[in-house]
Amino acid sequence: MNFLFWIALASLVLIILAAIELFIGNRSVKALRDVSPETVLNPQRVSIIVAARNEQRNIRAAITSLLSLSYPNYELIVVNDRSEDDTGKILAELSTGTSHLKIIHIEVLPPGWLGKNHALWAGSHVSTGELFLFTDADIIMESTVLSRAVNFINMNRLDHLAATPSMKMPNTFLGMFGAAFIVIFSLFARPWKARDTKSRFHIGIGAFNLVSAHAYRKVGGHETIRLRPDDDIKLGKIIKSAGFRQDAAYAPEFLAVEWYSSIGEVIKGLEKNAFSGADYNIPLVLAGVIFHILCSVWPFVAVFILSGWTQIIYITTALLIMLTVADCARFHHSRSWYAVGYPLSAALFVYILLRTMLLNILQGGIRWRGTFYPLKELKANRI
Repeated sequence: MNFLFWIALASLVLIILAAIELFIGNRSVKALRDVSPETVLNPQRVSIIVAARNEQRNIRAAITSLLSLSYPNYELIVVNDRSEDDTGKILAELSTGTSHLKIIHIEVLPPGWLGKNHALWAGSHVSTGELFLFTDADIIMESTVLSRAVNFINMNRLDHLAATPSMKMPNTFLGMFGAAFIVIFSLFARPWKARDTKSRFHIGIGAFNLVSAHAYRKVGGHETIRLRPDDDIKLGKIIKSAGFRQDAAYAPEFLAVEWYSSIGEVIKGLEKNAFSGADYNIPLVLAGVIFHILCSVWPFVAVFILSGWTQIIYITTALLIMLTVADCARFHHSRSWYAVGYPLSAALFVYILLRTMLLNILQGGIRWRGTFYPLKELKANRI
C-alpha cells in the first residue's frame, strides 16, 4: 500500500466522523417554526439595536421589516455610524410617524474600538429593554420572528439565543459557496453544543443575537470585545464563559440576508474576520488550510487521476462529502444540489484564508469600511 492510499483512508475516516457529527448535530438544533408566535400578557420589553454604516442599499427594506414586527413591546434603536451615503436620510424618512424608531448619530469613532462594536455598545446605553436583540442593517425579518424567539428564550430559560438566517445569493456559484460555508461554520462552531454547559463550544450570529440585558451588562457588553471583528460569535463566547445559558435555533423562514452580491464582495467581506476567527494564530490557519486541501479539495481531483483502491476510497469520500453538504443545506433553505460545487467553494475558502492572513500581516492590520485597525491592537483584545 502506497502513501496516497493511507492519506485517502485517513481522509475518509475524518469525513465519516464529520458527517456523523453534522447529521446528528443538525437534527438536534430546534427551529423557531415549532414555537408559537402568540405573546403572553405583559411581555418583556425588547430593545432591537442595529449598527448601520453606509447601508443605503438595504436599510430601507430591513428597517421597514423591523417596524412591522408583531411583537407588542419593543423599541428600535438604529445607530448611524459615520455614514457617508444616504443612510441617515433614509432613516430620517422612516422615523416619521412612528414611535418605535430612535436614531443615534455617531460622528467620531473613539480610539480602541471597531466601528460596529462601538455603535452597538452606544445603542445598548440608551436601551430600556429587558432583552437586547442585536441584528445587522441588512436583515429582513418576518413579522412573528421576535415573538417566537422571546417565547423560545422563556420556555428554555435562556440568557442568549442565536438564530440562523437564510442567505439570498444573486447567482449559482455564490449559492454554492453559501452552502459550503454553512458546513464549514457548523463544524467550526458546533452550534448544537452551545446549550451544553460542559462544552467549550459557543454560538453567536450577527443576524440575530437575542440577549438578556442582565447577562449583556454582566459580561461588559461590546466593550469587552471592542476590537473583535468576529464580535457576534465572541459575544456568545463571553456570555457562555460567564455561566449564562445559550442556544441556537433555525430560523431561515423568518430571517433573510443578501450575504454578498459578488465573489469580489465575498473575498473582501471575509477579510474582516477570517484571520480573527482563528485568533490570529498562523499555525491554526495553516492547519485549517491543509485540512481543507486534503479533505475538501484533493479528493475530487484524486478521483480523476488515481486508480485502484485509492481511487475507490476517494470516490467514496467525494460522494459522502456531497451527500453531507446536501443534507446540511436543507436545514438552511439552501438548495441540496449546490453540493456539487463544494470542491470549488472549498478551494475559494482556502484562498480567502491564506489571502486574509497574508494581507492582515503585510499591511499590519485590517482596513474595514474606511477605517484602519492595527493588528497589534486587534490581537491585544484576546477573548
